[in-house]
Amino acid sequence: MPSNFDQPWPARDDLRIRSVQAIVTAPQGIPLVIVKIDTTEPGLYGLGCATFTQRWKAVQTFIDEHVSRLLVGRYPGDIGDLTRLIGFSGYWRGGPVTNNAISGVDQALWDIAGKRAGMPVYELLGGKVRAAADTYLHASGKTIGDTLDHAKTLIDQGLRHIRLQVSTPGGGGYGAPQVPTLYPDAPYRNGWSARDYLRTTPELFAEARQALPDNIELLHDVHSRLTPKEAVLLARSLEPHRLFFLEDVLAPEYWDRLPEVRAASPVPLAVGELTTSMTDAVRLIRDHGVDFIRSHVSDIGGLTAARKLADLAELCGVRTAWHGPGDTSPIGAAANVALDVTSVAFGIQEGHLYNDATYEVFPGTLRIENGWLRPNETPGWGIDLDLEAAARYPAELSGHDEWAAGVRRPDGALEAP
Repeated sequence: MPSNFDQPWPARDDLRIRSVQAIVTAPQGIPLVIVKIDTTEPGLYGLGCATFTQRWKAVQTFIDEHVSRLLVGRYPGDIGDLTRLIGFSGYWRGGPVTNNAISGVDQALWDIAGKRAGMPVYELLGGKVRAAADTYLHASGKTIGDTLDHAKTLIDQGLRHIRLQVSTPGGGGYGAPQVPTLYPDAPYRNGWSARDYLRTTPELFAEARQALPDNIELLHDVHSRLTPKEAVLLARSLEPHRLFFLEDVLAPEYWDRLPEVRAASPVPLAVGELTTSMTDAVRLIRDHGVDFIRSHVSDIGGLTAARKLADLAELCGVRTAWHGPGDTSPIGAAANVALDVTSVAFGIQEGHLYNDATYEVFPGTLRIENGWLRPNETPGWGIDLDLEAAARYPAELSGHDEWAAGVRRPDGALEAP
């Protein structure tokens, strides 16, 4: 890692923020937004994750045109004050664009704090309560057999927790390839049917329990597409297969019904990746709607906000399962792991296998080893950003706008993506 991690840094009166910049790169085809904060001390800078993949251009513009004007000239050690300043400066508060911008700044300032202290960020949070974070990856396929073959490959790599997804007819099989429609005469021939999904998903897990070792924990993502009654039906049908958790059974519009769904569900519920503020996530925990809180850390405002949530989760008997797929940057993944190893409330960490280009752009990116994630031991996040490499992988707008078009039921009604 760069030698500047080991330098002594100046005191408060001599240190100021010199520049704030959003850098967007897509080494794995997924736009990642990184905030880079430079200080008046040469070589001292911080990196933070501000990745709102589907609206990355809005976050980039907000940071470059608004946030930078607020922060230049200020002392970088006042993390809480600076992030509140961003949140309050526009009068209307919250939302994923604002919160991702706040997150990028928040995490970059923690990175600077760690470098100044000569410590990894996790030590600034109080130090480890566990050595590493147990991690899950996703297995999927067009058929149940394909999904289980993929799962066996992950088990061979040391994974103990695996999320299983299999294609359902039409274009709506979340997390799995599209397969031919069962509804050629419907108004929307490639539609997704909740009825068929509720029928086929228990079949996937019944076969998984026969084919996979009994000690493997199994997970599943509904992706917010069921009604409260349908969610209960699915959870009860999956009870014999002992799922570790069932993810995102309801859309945010119906989260007020989560406590009753959870009370009727024999399977633990993991919800929260669509929370766009810390207070949204607090309600899920406080109102007994979840067993696992799954917020996307940058969407709720960064490490500082997530740390408060983890403390609340501990007090309420809820566990954490931070969102961590490919649209979490390596900096965001490092923030997740810092939370994981320092929080008693930790439950499981979603992982992602980054490609070689991502390791080129982000030297120091964490690697999953035998199903475990460990934080870097170098000051700050221990992850750098190669600007020349980042520029070789520019982000595009078109593909992700198409992804956000969602899926439709056979009658043509629009569903969540």
